[in-house]
Amino acid sequence: MKIINGSVYTEDYKFSPKDICIKGEYFDGITDRQKVGDKISDTDSLDDDIIVDAKGDYVIPGLIDVHVHGCHNSDFCDATYESISDFLSYEASVGVTSICPTTMTVPEDKLLNVARVTGDYFNKIVEDEDAIKAHKKEASFLGINMEGPFISPEKKGSQELSDIKLPDVSLVRKMQDLSGGKICMVDIAPERDGAMDFIKELKDEVVISIAHTASDYDTAVKAMELGALHVTHLYNAMSPYHHREPGVVGAVIDNKECYAELITDGIHHHSTVDRSTFTLLGDERVVIISDSMRAVGMPDGEYEFGGHKVYVKGRRATLSDGTIAASVSNLYECMITCIKYIKVPIESAVRAATINAARSVRMDRMYGSITKGKYADALIIDKDTLELKKVILRGNVL
Repeated sequence: MKIINGSVYTEDYKFSPKDICIKGEYFDGITDRQKVGDKISDTDSLDDDIIVDAKGDYVIPGLIDVHVHGCHNSDFCDATYESISDFLSYEASVGVTSICPTTMTVPEDKLLNVARVTGDYFNKIVEDEDAIKAHKKEASFLGINMEGPFISPEKKGSQELSDIKLPDVSLVRKMQDLSGGKICMVDIAPERDGAMDFIKELKDEVVISIAHTASDYDTAVKAMELGALHVTHLYNAMSPYHHREPGVVGAVIDNKECYAELITDGIHHHSTVDRSTFTLLGDERVVIISDSMRAVGMPDGEYEFGGHKVYVKGRRATLSDGTIAASVSNLYECMITCIKYIKVPIESAVRAATINAARSVRMDRMYGSITKGKYADALIIDKDTLELKKVILRGNVL
């Protein structure tokens, strides 16, 4: 396959007139724009029977959502093959080609079942004929993001208080065993008893993210020094940034190795806060996420999320007391909001939703950029309206 006549988002975070060659599931070459029929790869056996003409529109890497609970009335904690497949299929259809399905603070037996079903899912997509066929239209499942249960009761947000636990390495290891090693990221409130030892024990096995925390600045700094170099939905469910008590936000600003998630749905923060975050952290450390729940792609109404009733109206999801409960925007919508409403440059927003996300969860060897040898995930976007026009998923046009 060749994608021609595109304004391609390249590895130097700029748009350039390029042509792209895809061989099978992988990018095989990227060159300056050439005429149709000219060879753009030194590989002889190319899949040249398919030519995709971008007609001058943007071509960007497929989006990567490292924090996403559900969509299309499916939730990861439903823990069935059908819900996972539906979840991944919907995400791919809207341009989110890779995700880290995210758990909530739920009972331990439910978490273990999520892990077990995840392991079964990965077996099915290599052994079961129907699952193999369905997988061709499913976003890549990069690994599980455990948002709970090792969080602060004080900053639980919409998480269930009774299921919160102290940090427990053995629970993570049980889930790793059941899932086939698919735990990718684990969230933790660093002020909780045992948190620092937990970070030291697991930092080389999974990404440790600071989340749902009442931590002060010094505690957050120590956690980062020990290896917790990711922060979950910056500003939300954490102590606010104050000029005398900078908290987790201040620690993130200071630590140049730490990635910070940002929900750019236009609901969770004032636009100035999101825009200034790119200035404070630089383009290289912001990771746009959706934090979306099952109501994404569904009509307004009442839904379940983490054991709670959630009321959805328009682009806002809340508990009965008005607490914001995740988002009802997919990652593509969050990226477009970031560009159009928050007024972040498109180059910065695309970076935050692709290669930054991949790097933040240690998946950038095969995902996150249009680079020879990586999975051929790409989107064609209208240059004027930013409407999604085409999705290429692991070398296939959806």
